[in-house]
Amino acid sequence: MEQKKGSLKSTITVSLTNYLDAGAIVAGASGLTLWQNYLGLTEGHLGWLNAISANAFGAAIGAIIGGFLADKYGRKKIYTYNMLVYMLGVAIIIFTVNFPMLLSGFLITGISVGIGVPASWTYISENSEVRNRGRNMGISQFAWGVGPTIILILGMLLAPGIDDASAGVLFKYVKDIAALFIGSDASIEAVNVFSSRLIFGSLFIVAFIAWNLQRKLEESKEWLEAKEKQKQSKEKVPSVFASFGTLLTNKVNIRTMLFLAGIYVTWNMVASVMGFFQQHIYETAGGLSNEDANMVSAIQWLIIIAVTYFGFSMLIDKVNQRMLYFIGTGIGIVAWGILIFIGIKNYIALWAFTILWGVHAGISVQAFYALWASELFPAKYRAAAQGIMFFAVRAIAAIWGFGFVFIYGEHGEGFHTAAYVMIGLLIVALIIGTIWTPKTQGKTLEQITEERYGDDI
Repeated sequence: MEQKKGSLKSTITVSLTNYLDAGAIVAGASGLTLWQNYLGLTEGHLGWLNAISANAFGAAIGAIIGGFLADKYGRKKIYTYNMLVYMLGVAIIIFTVNFPMLLSGFLITGISVGIGVPASWTYISENSEVRNRGRNMGISQFAWGVGPTIILILGMLLAPGIDDASAGVLFKYVKDIAALFIGSDASIEAVNVFSSRLIFGSLFIVAFIAWNLQRKLEESKEWLEAKEKQKQSKEKVPSVFASFGTLLTNKVNIRTMLFLAGIYVTWNMVASVMGFFQQHIYETAGGLSNEDANMVSAIQWLIIIAVTYFGFSMLIDKVNQRMLYFIGTGIGIVAWGILIFIGIKNYIALWAFTILWGVHAGISVQAFYALWASELFPAKYRAAAQGIMFFAVRAIAAIWGFGFVFIYGEHGEGFHTAAYVMIGLLIVALIIGTIWTPKTQGKTLEQITEERYGDDI
């Protein structure tokens, strides 16, 4: 049944969903201070924005809904129309004038991100040739890295001048646009927040382009064939709740979800901290200025996207996956070890960490998870299974964010304790993934399903 051709074009098109996912997370984090100053938000308000955003509960809620919907109504239909939901959420943020608007915009965008991820990852895997499945999933992760990189660069170019820091080179245009909409006598806070509005505006444009491109794609043939088999067998299409029960009562499913959760939850607890608190850690524990912290982070993202393409996407279908997983995860452990045993205030150690974590994140557990999660489940609930795990990962990340802040302290006094926790989590991910690496390389999705499930699907 391996008749797929030209999967690269559809992969790039659908991978825009990953760009928008990561872009929404970074855009939200980078503009928090500007929105705080403009709307007079408290730390409690910011905590709510983080909790319901694309980085946490918002995406968690969307994922568990979107996974089941993608299995029932089709991958293309869900991720395509979901772009309209994404645009609505972003548009609300762009035109926000009070906290309830901002909160609802973050929530809608977060839910949309969660809905789109399992549908898009599943579609890419199902429409890939056997020898290019890993490559294509790597390209989707490449897009995940491009999003934050572009948003960070835009953030630096459009940034207002605060305290002793100079404004970005394009901020004069931000002031001109702000004057056009709110007048030249507007407050400094109202003008400055237009930097964030414009960044979210760029996401709206990309989402509109993605919607136009994605709606022209064909539906997943594997999903269509699974539905046709279900129809011919006169099997009743189960409800969402019935599908949930079927998924969680199959022993193979349970073992698979435990394995994938074991590597992805532990790794993402570290990665979510790096995604939301990295600049804060560099500034408080490392002593860097805000400008330097953003610059170092931007360079790290450039390393990530380069390694994702050349280190993962170009190698994953050709080399031993167990060895590549071990090397990639091991580099992350070494990176955190450098900060502990040499010191985060040591400039060389900080740069060594930045480079090594960039290499690790390029060959990340998430890339392996995205590939394996799309291979190890049957087509009839492939997206639903991913939705459940994505729900768990983002929900735990939201809760862990509060725990990390408690361990880390207000000024980074608990950094070493937090770093040891990070290493411990990465070691767990390393052990589980290395020991139980699935043997799926070079096999069609149908072969994998038959080997693992037989007739018990």
